[in-house]
Amino acid sequence: MVQRIKVRLGDLLVQNELIDDSQLQSALAEQRKSGRKLGATLIAMNLVTEQQLLQLLSKHLNVPAIDINDYRVNQNAVRLLPEIQARRYRALVIDDLGERLLVAMTDPADINAVDELSAKLPKPIDLAVVSETQLFAAYETFYRKTEEIASFATELADEYTDDVEFQLGGTMDDDEDNLVAKLLQSIFEDAVMAKASDIHIEPGENQLRIRQRVDGVLQENIIPQNNIAAALVLRLKLMSGLDISEKRLPQDGRTHIKVKQRDIDVRVSTMPIQYGESVVLRLLDQSEGILSLEQTGMPAGLMKRFRHLLSRPHGMLLVTGPTGSGKTTTLYGSLNELNQPETKIITVEDPVEYRLPRINQVQVNSKINLTFASVLRTTLRQDPDILMVGEMRDQETVEIGLRGALTGHLVLSTLHTNDAISSAIRLIDMGAPGYLVASSLKGIVAQRLVRKLCDRCAQTAPAISEHRVWLSQINEELAHADFKHAGGCQSCNYTGYKGRIGVFELLEMNEPMMNALKVADTTEFSKQAHLSEGYKPLALAALDYAVEGITSLDEVLKLVELVSDNGLVAAQKSTETHQIGAESLVQSSLGANTFAPASGSLSLEDID
Repeated sequence: MVQRIKVRLGDLLVQNELIDDSQLQSALAEQRKSGRKLGATLIAMNLVTEQQLLQLLSKHLNVPAIDINDYRVNQNAVRLLPEIQARRYRALVIDDLGERLLVAMTDPADINAVDELSAKLPKPIDLAVVSETQLFAAYETFYRKTEEIASFATELADEYTDDVEFQLGGTMDDDEDNLVAKLLQSIFEDAVMAKASDIHIEPGENQLRIRQRVDGVLQENIIPQNNIAAALVLRLKLMSGLDISEKRLPQDGRTHIKVKQRDIDVRVSTMPIQYGESVVLRLLDQSEGILSLEQTGMPAGLMKRFRHLLSRPHGMLLVTGPTGSGKTTTLYGSLNELNQPETKIITVEDPVEYRLPRINQVQVNSKINLTFASVLRTTLRQDPDILMVGEMRDQETVEIGLRGALTGHLVLSTLHTNDAISSAIRLIDMGAPGYLVASSLKGIVAQRLVRKLCDRCAQTAPAISEHRVWLSQINEELAHADFKHAGGCQSCNYTGYKGRIGVFELLEMNEPMMNALKVADTTEFSKQAHLSEGYKPLALAALDYAVEGITSLDEVLKLVELVSDNGLVAAQKSTETHQIGAESLVQSSLGANTFAPASGSLSLEDID
């Protein structure tokens, strides 16, 4: 039953001695200035906690306190209340109980809001109290734009007949143009709400696929109206300054949008495919700013060594890994630290992803022969202290970069390789002289991103047989230990994962490695690299996170398969080199046979 008890929250808190009269008056004065609800004001002033407020309202109003993350919310029930009204009344319909609806509110004592909800919903309501933080997070989860996208797509498709293909060179009337704009806005909003890094628009024979890459994994939404694809492509080309009449060749462009008070840079790439043009939109949230190196997840010990390399006055430092491994984030985080008034920094990029003050950023343009190599020749005459080259793509760029590092510049760049060891070998394979690589190259960071387990639903269990086979090659005790596995809850959209974290390996050049490179002896170089102090391969760095309960063994095994054709042998070889023993692992885990997050939890770095 809906409780209709008139209650003043401030008086209730004073009666229960959670605050005193003077604190209440201060909060009321602050509330008048901010316009926020009294409960939110008290929490912001640290006078009460969110949990104290929930328990008080629950007890006084005789309604349950709900943890939305642990409650299996009925998404059909959610749709009974439009988002704009849900936000207005600070409410969410979380379940259909048959004859009644269960509605979670931040303030069930708000009688006016309760009356409005009762009038708008098709069934009588029961109330529950929920924290404001969880409610706002739930809005982002449940009020996705999937239905809105489908509705706009259907309306737009009705404007075209099945036997007439929309021509990019044609025109749209105002209504059609408005529908396309609304559809694209919904697509962008949905992607931002899902924290997607990319949007893929892919026309098929009988349908249009819109896929979003969330935490490195594509999520698919299928629209049956494939005849609207050309209209979307046209609008995106106009937004990004591309040639709308060219459908036979790939094109690259850029645009800027504002979504939910966030400034988003969008990199646009089009490519002709069998049933039209595929478009990939890379979303770069400029409002979040440049991530610091600490935010990349780089371990403290490795971070200290990496910063030491950044502090050197000259030499080349490479950040390697495949597309989407976080190289750009690491490089920009490094530039952010190096960006000082007394230091001149020039970057050569394709494209320039983030704008940084004080740094001279050059966008290459192959159409006018403004290539990496041609720009690098000029930059060396611009008296820079630090150079950042977006990518070592060819022999000429590699040699100019290496010579720049040799002549007193710190050169940062990227390379698409599997690991740190193969990166130095790749430079020689690209035609750079071994002596030049040995003299200029100072360090290599290889990195990947792995998904983090959702901390609300991760489950502890023994490793499955497939995982035990791999673990036994590293350490027999690990093969019989318990690890955390993906579960699935509302908070992580039932994937078991939420967010990603970087996995890193750092190879610092030493004399034995330099000697091997001088004579292009790649076998000896690889041997000396494995023996070098502080080197830990990506596989074992990822295993650190599984030991700590940050990620799952499934994610670790995916990474092992990516970085090595024979992950078992590579990990075993590195383990033997670093002499990681079973006894030290067990003792360091404080006698427990469960490798899960704990205060002072173990990292394999502590064992080396």
